[in-house]
Amino acid sequence: MDTIPAVVAAAAHRFGDAEALVDGPVRMSWRELGAQVRAAAGLFAENGVQPGDRVAVCAPNTHHWVLAALGALTAGATLVPVNTRFTAAETADILDRTRAKSLVVVGEFLGRDRLRELRDDGHRIPGHVMTIDPGTPWQPLDHAAPDVGTGPDDVSDILFTSGTTGRSKGAMSAHRQALGVARAWAGLGGVTQDDRYLVINPFFHSFGYKAGILVCLLTGATIVPQLTFDVKQAAELVRRERITVMPGPPTIFQSMLDLPGADLRTLRLAVTGAAVVPVTLVERMQREFGTVLTAYGLTEAVVATMCGPDDDAETVATTCGRPTAGFELRIGDQGEILLRGPNVMLGYLDDPHATAQAVDADGWLHTGDVGTVGDRGHLTITDRLKDMYISGGFNVYPAEVEQVLARLPGVTESAVVGVPDERLGEVGKAFVVANGLSTEDVIAHCRRLLANYKVPRQVEFTEALPRNASGKVLKRVLRDAGA
Repeated sequence: MDTIPAVVAAAAHRFGDAEALVDGPVRMSWRELGAQVRAAAGLFAENGVQPGDRVAVCAPNTHHWVLAALGALTAGATLVPVNTRFTAAETADILDRTRAKSLVVVGEFLGRDRLRELRDDGHRIPGHVMTIDPGTPWQPLDHAAPDVGTGPDDVSDILFTSGTTGRSKGAMSAHRQALGVARAWAGLGGVTQDDRYLVINPFFHSFGYKAGILVCLLTGATIVPQLTFDVKQAAELVRRERITVMPGPPTIFQSMLDLPGADLRTLRLAVTGAAVVPVTLVERMQREFGTVLTAYGLTEAVVATMCGPDDDAETVATTCGRPTAGFELRIGDQGEILLRGPNVMLGYLDDPHATAQAVDADGWLHTGDVGTVGDRGHLTITDRLKDMYISGGFNVYPAEVEQVLARLPGVTESAVVGVPDERLGEVGKAFVVANGLSTEDVIAHCRRLLANYKVPRQVEFTEALPRNASGKVLKRVLRDAGA
């Protein structure tokens, strides 16, 4: 079972009438899920999707996403998840660069109509469009699935990540790789058919898709997606659906534990990370839930290290665990974390130069993160070579924001850094050299061109940016000033 379509078929056979997916009023068995995935594959094929074509999915966490994405993969297509927070321009860029044959897109959602935005701005729309409504259950399909013979080394997905140059890059993974990291994650978490998994991580993100949907396919755990995160609703889902597994950033667990009257007794596994994790919070979570794990990964490798169930609170809070999923780990020049193994991405889409920069001739992925390895082999992240920061669990690359600011008339130059934020972990602060502009002008300009998590929350106007002798902006000085 080294392809995702094979795993879908096996899950339908192995787990049969057990509950596979719960999304509001929709309750679907593994047998039903398998049948609808095959029918969705037939629908894509009838609309011209051939093996190797790209199918983009821009939608929130619902059963529609699961069925459409798995249907596309079963049709032999390559899945291209699209961040629902992207602007029309950002979405169009991905559709163009992947030459997407089909687009699965949510209708009006959270005050936006993404398809209309694409059309109004004159962007190219794929020939086949499937619009979904989160409030309307998936209508059963009756189409014959094509026989495409997908192989384990075929590209399963292209997940886009931004680089320090500011241009997004599409990391390509094979079926065997996507499943390899999911098996490792499931194994360390001890996930089984008895589990019920609340997925709050976006499906368009590798964690929601590969450590969420694929983990459940492999183990028979029930998938319970949450459309948009809300603390009270999540706590109610835990109680009502007897949730046992739930990943999320530390602030989510802190909020749920502090919620009056919350009944979280069914939770047995919590996985956290993507921000500083207080030891006291891990201790409390271990008392409440039992197993708490932290992990380290990136789009190009998904899950590279992970703590184990027997690690104490100090280890879970201050490290990212040991290598997993067949990864080797070493510390390179300047303390950079290097990874090598069978699940390092195949490369960046249509960008051999960037691929060669990221993965050296010996197969080591240069992560751009700085860390140390302790006596027991646990990895601790200490800094970043790159300037990327994490806001609300999403990676933000300042170079991309700085390029947008450079397009605003009146801006001479700018530098963006991440500064601490109690709710989101970090937010962007823009230091701007400009004439005749206000904070509102800068933020409004960014909101027009960037997803909301990339928009700086703070703006400081300055006469000049601090630089070293070679002229490089000293972002460390700016971080200290902005903290």
